[in-house]
Amino acid sequence: MTKFGELISSTRPVLIDFYADWENDSEDNFHNILRDVAAALGDKAKVIKIDIDKNETLANALRIKGNPTFIIYKDGEMKWRQTGNQDANTLISLVQQYL
Repeated sequence: MTKFGELISSTRPVLIDFYADWENDSEDNFHNILRDVAAALGDKAKVIKIDIDKNETLANALRIKGNPTFIIYKDGEMKWRQTGNQDANTLISLVQQYL
């Protein structure tokens, strides 16, 4: 939890994808979407994946109920949250609002 606190306290926006390895809905395709988002944003933002099964305490603390769940943080504050698949352009646009 301490490491997570340090991670989200960044002055740059942080997009986090909370996911589970057991998901079957074309994970390779989704990995490509996140890679595209990270490439488009460069060093202006961080894009991170967190496995909810390996980070159960954090997932419970944030009440992550569906997968994937995306959250954008900036300066330690949650700015946006959505559960369900998103396309790369939508995620890029959302993060750019907080640059």
